[in-house]
Amino acid sequence: MKPFAAPLDDILFILDHVARATDLPGYDPDLTREIAGHFATYAEEAIAPLDEPGDRQGCRLEDGRVRMPDGFPELYRDYAEQGWQGLTVPEEYGGQGLDATLLAVTSEIFTGANHSLQMVTGLVPGAVRTLLAFGTEAQKEAYVPPLASGEALATMCLTEPGAGSDLSRVRCKAVQDAEGWRITGEKIFISGGDQDMSARILHLVLARTSDDGTRGLSLFLCPCTRADGSRNAISVTRIEEKTGLHASPTCQLVFDDAEAELIGMEGAGLKAMFTMMNHARADVALQGVAHAARATDIARAYAAERIQGRGPDGAPVTLDAHADVARMLDEADALALGGRAIAHLATVTMERGEDPDLVEILTPIAKVYCTEAGIRAADLGIQVLGGYGYLSEYRVEQTWRDARITAIYEGANGIHSRSLVSRLLPGAPGDALERFLAGENCAESLVLWRTARQDLTAREDPSPAAHDFMALSAEVLLEALWNRILGAADSHPDPTRIRRLSEKAINRGRLRAVFHAGAIAQSLS
Repeated sequence: MKPFAAPLDDILFILDHVARATDLPGYDPDLTREIAGHFATYAEEAIAPLDEPGDRQGCRLEDGRVRMPDGFPELYRDYAEQGWQGLTVPEEYGGQGLDATLLAVTSEIFTGANHSLQMVTGLVPGAVRTLLAFGTEAQKEAYVPPLASGEALATMCLTEPGAGSDLSRVRCKAVQDAEGWRITGEKIFISGGDQDMSARILHLVLARTSDDGTRGLSLFLCPCTRADGSRNAISVTRIEEKTGLHASPTCQLVFDDAEAELIGMEGAGLKAMFTMMNHARADVALQGVAHAARATDIARAYAAERIQGRGPDGAPVTLDAHADVARMLDEADALALGGRAIAHLATVTMERGEDPDLVEILTPIAKVYCTEAGIRAADLGIQVLGGYGYLSEYRVEQTWRDARITAIYEGANGIHSRSLVSRLLPGAPGDALERFLAGENCAESLVLWRTARQDLTAREDPSPAAHDFMALSAEVLLEALWNRILGAADSHPDPTRIRRLSEKAINRGRLRAVFHAGAIAQSLS
């Protein structure tokens, strides 16, 4: 088994020299490297060692409460005591007040070390952002500090039986009486819906306050305990048995007249919830990157040691000396680097705060490309290891199992592709992406993208071309970013590797762009 090693050099190279975080006011690359280095060491030494046993043991439901795998509660308490949980929470609420670029670094490392535990803790930044944007002053004072300290963890309760991606079908109801709001209904697929790590759990619940479609949805904060310390009327009826993320409890919850507080305006729940969902989507993109990097590291280490076959001179060679294996290793490596570049570009653009339209269109592209990159790289890793890849010993199969969900949750990738062509492409977000690409080195591919955009915006129903247009958008964006990577190669500790990957990625990306442009034209004929 290859122990987890945080790809810190790659992460900081992409953040500083490709996403250009160094242009941000107040960004300190030395401080970022120092903090990232501390977290990388902590993740390698403390978080990663619980990943495999947690996967094997899984979570269990005992007397209506979720029990996490052995060692997880103690690890979480240590993690919270060190201040990692409040990294980006404003200082006035007990956090460290650091920016989203550093969170992008630690989140990727955390996922690579232990995706299951990251899943349970990772919704806090989005919950804090939602409370700060829509909560009252009293709600901010009451709920943000415990999220910063680690006393509380957060969940996001949207999905219901029969109401997955179609939120207009949500039936969970909230009614108001003399004492406040009360929620009744059922939610499914709730990550961290219950656990025994934090003293408190704060559920952000989308519930119906009227029958007016999505306008009748409001956002509520439903704490696991009441003001008097008794448990709120929220019960866990089951933990889902999943392909991967065995140490992350995915719960079915029942709210039975549970006490809750309205967050924001009544009827404006979807807008408030999207604040949390957009953070989660950006985080899921980094989960895909983390799995791509982890699979590459395992496969590269194995291929460099395994003696297999002979070279042209007849001498025994390691597996990575064979052309097909080298091809797979480079492809997986490029998936991780390219995906990270898209994800970091979205993060830095959001942090800069000058182009929200560009952030809006980069987020779904990052979510789709990076999650599919993680799955593909894990599949390549299994293939490189051959029969051993199919066994659990080297754990690249766990990487695939854990990565597979990322293309499904936080909006299935097909939904993001359809939204791109139907909602984002014709308006200001599409204009923002075109302006960005026009300033980069990708002129020939940009012509293909512009032509496809014009064709799609003229169509009443562009959805048949949605998959290929998402892929085309990713390829053109990647060409721009790979040119940045190539230009900055000397700033990486291994410039030879960076140049090799960049040149291959640019050439093959152009071929894929032509293919997807042709597929779009065919789907519209």
